[in-house]
Amino acid sequence: MFTIDAHLDLSMNALEWNRDLRQPVEHLRQREKGMTDKPDRGKATVSLPDLRRGNIGLVVATQIGRYVAPDNPLPGWHSPEQAWAQTQGQQIWYKVMEEAGEMVQIRDLAGLESHLARWNDGTPNDQKPIGYILSLEGADSIITPAYVERAYHYGLRALGPAHYGPGRYAQGTDATGFMGEAGRALLREMERFNIILDATHLCDDSFWEALDHFNGPVWASHNNCRALVNHNRQFSDEQINALIERGAVIGGALDAWMMVPGWVRGQSTPESMNCDLAKMIDHLDHICQLAGNARHVGIGSDLDGAFGKEQSPYDLETIADLQKIPDLLRQRGYTEDDVQGIMHGNWLRFLRAAWTATSE
Repeated sequence: MFTIDAHLDLSMNALEWNRDLRQPVEHLRQREKGMTDKPDRGKATVSLPDLRRGNIGLVVATQIGRYVAPDNPLPGWHSPEQAWAQTQGQQIWYKVMEEAGEMVQIRDLAGLESHLARWNDGTPNDQKPIGYILSLEGADSIITPAYVERAYHYGLRALGPAHYGPGRYAQGTDATGFMGEAGRALLREMERFNIILDATHLCDDSFWEALDHFNGPVWASHNNCRALVNHNRQFSDEQINALIERGAVIGGALDAWMMVPGWVRGQSTPESMNCDLAKMIDHLDHICQLAGNARHVGIGSDLDGAFGKEQSPYDLETIADLQKIPDLLRQRGYTEDDVQGIMHGNWLRFLRAAWTATSE
């Protein structure tokens, strides 16, 4: 089944993990065998060939560059200008992949429909370019809100104002506090260019402020449920209901610590915690029960988002195994229309609605 994954850190893996994503996952693992500089070395799950093998023809692909103040222990860059330069290198990598015929950027409704027609024309997809919608995870690299326009013109179509910790425009996971005037100015520029607000990673205070001040399209590319795993990284039922009211789609994430309670980093294993793909279905189903339908969930795997197979569901070898999800949904009683919606249709409906205004 044609599949959309709404959150993949492809350029980060290419440039910071030094992975040639044109190679199959097995080749990436072999090349990293014996390396210990990162916990997920030799355990990659994502590559462009494996996306094709899994019929994952459209992804939301990120740029990411965090600014860290002197008292911030998180990894990142020491000035917004350095963070901006990092994201520019990342967007150039996407352009090089386009020139090589490996990827194609999707910027608007016409481009979306053209790509879908090509990908679903009945011919083998092993040579087709992966479509990508460019997103920015964390806004620290936006030097001033005026840079939003520059980013829009090179193709940025979604933006999450925060990532982990305190940010320049919003507060993220494990932080607290509001966005403030700088954040609201960012939201105004995003709204002016119809850039999608990605609510993922916003702390509770910043989440509610963002929804109060932003009138454009909102989604959550990769987020699970606080009711099942109690952590501020997840959404509360109140937040999920607010997103449903805004017409949002929420992508289920496959980072094991977000899927099962009690995960201890560096100690727990997917097998010992019984963390399989069905656990993500639990989170999707919880959202569906709140909504009363299956129209507000999709997949936003976050695979290889600074973790690998050691922190992924044990029944997933590579990202191609997202094709196991339709049968898991059917086993839960989801209809074929529901299954198609979750695998691709809900994201497409959202994008068509969000981009129709800008195509008129």
